[in-house]
Formats: sequence, C-alpha cells, structure tokens
Amino acid sequence: MAAVRMGDRLLVLGADAPKVLAQLALKPGLTGRTCMVDDDEARVQRAVSLAESEGGLVEPQTVSVTSLPYEAGSFDIAVVNHLLPRLDTGRRGQCLAEAARVLRGGGRCVVIQPGRRNGIAGLLGSGSSMAASEVEALLTAAGFRAVHTLADRQGLLFVEGARST
Repeated sequence: MAAVRMGDRLLVLGADAPKVLAQLALKPGLTGRTCMVDDDEARVQRAVSLAESEGGLVEPQTVSVTSLPYEAGSFDIAVVNHLLPRLDTGRRGQCLAEAARVLRGGGRCVVIQPGRRNGIAGLLGSGSSMAASEVEALLTAAGFRAVHTLADRQGLLFVEGARST
C-alpha cells in the first residue's frame, strides 16, 4: 500500500510495528535509503534488529518525531508507522508538519495504523486507533493535498497525502 520503489529515499516515523519497518526497508534497496525515527531507544532497537534480520538496511535515529534532524526535501516518501494514536493531539499535527517539511515537492506521506473496529471488537479494543476522517483532517491541516484513504482492511488503515510542489 505504501508503493515504495527501488531507489526511493524513505523515512519511517515510528517503530511501534517492527514488521512494517522490516517490509518497507527492503524496498529502496542499495540505490535508495531507509531512515527510521522514534523517540524510544528500545523500540528503535527492536525494529532495526528485525529489519536487518530480514535483509533491510536502516539508518535509525532516536529523536523526537516533532523535530526531525533532516534537511527540507530529503525524502521521497514518509511512512507514519502506527505512531499517531500514541501521540497527544498537538504532537500529531507537529509530526505530520515535520514529515511535510522533509519531503520533496510532490513527495507522499502514508499513515499506517490500526483502523477503528465496529461492534463488540470496537467496544473491547484498546482505544489506540483513529478514524480515517481524523487522519485525513490532520494530513490536510499539515499542508498535504490529494488526501485520501487508500484502504481499511484486516484491521489496518492506510491514508495518503501528497506534499505540494
């Protein structure tokens, strides 16, 4: 769903779902670059270990997701990996604004996170999810255009936006 290609400069924000990082890190290959940022050292180490065990090359940073250590326009695609639900409301917008800053013009941001569940599963769930409309509104407020939900299946929500050129 993230459509990462060989040679892409990929930034993954959040290490909450290490398997997602491991799968994504394989895509850019040797001609691209995969960087990963999270503010928790233990999460970073778990995610990087899994990615490397599956053959992915990752440049990890343990820093705040609201103050990224990269220059503007450094990446082609940013993937927000199961991160937004654990951030407080203000930091969600800051995180996405930083993603927009480090993306090149026309670059894409894909948010991957647990989707909202209906029925009894929704009532018993952990509450660590957001509706697609909430994610779309956050991306739009951060300056992304062409914001839309790619999919909501198998318990995962995929929402994408493009940075203005």
